[in-house]
Amino acid sequence: MASVLRSRGFDGVAMSLSGLCLLHCLALPVLAVGLPFLSVVAEAEWVHWLLVALAVPASALALLGSGGRRAGPLVLGATLGLSLLIAGAAGWPDHDSETVMTVAGGLVLAGVHALNWRRTRQVHARP
Repeated sequence: MASVLRSRGFDGVAMSLSGLCLLHCLALPVLAVGLPFLSVVAEAEWVHWLLVALAVPASALALLGSGGRRAGPLVLGATLGLSLLIAGAAGWPDHDSETVMTVAGGLVLAGVHALNWRRTRQVHARP
């Protein structure tokens, strides 16, 4: 039971990181127009790598800690989401697709962790 609670906590952290990632990619550039000092953070490459460095262990701890029969598809989904985040952070295949890749990766990861959070709640709510 304790590992499930930890897993749900990491799912919450991972979903929050996905939200921060989306905020960074979508809202920060708009805010930077009105507040020019935010443009430094909006375009900083280190922010992308910091979010990836936080997302990888949070995702691994949440998904692998929850166990269960259906963890395989969730791990595959998280692998896809993390791969998209890494591709976006690296500017691959080109710099123009960075935002699309990062947003797609963040949405996939948020969805995977929401499913995992719900699944662990349902599995352990049964009498």
